[in-house]
Amino acid sequence: MNKTELCKQISLRMSVKPAEALRFISTLEEVFEDALLTDNSIVFQNFGTFSIWSQTEREGRNPKTGIPVTIKARNSVKFKPGKHLLKVLNK
Repeated sequence: MNKTELCKQISLRMSVKPAEALRFISTLEEVFEDALLTDNSIVFQNFGTFSIWSQTEREGRNPKTGIPVTIKARNSVKFKPGKHLLKVLNK
């Protein structure tokens, strides 16, 4: 599902205009960014947790040439699903 499809689903389920659903999604993205930038986790009870994950610098290889390269350290986001979500997915 892409952002447009998500917008349509939210619009239908909440009985709001697609523009309002898009504004909601954009605001949610901003709130997530702000929370993760301040090194906070985002927890949705029974759904899951988004948290910052610091990847260390490591060696890798160029898949075309096989030449070793250094992959720089960076931050990424991890998602850990909650018990309810896992239960729904594994019925």
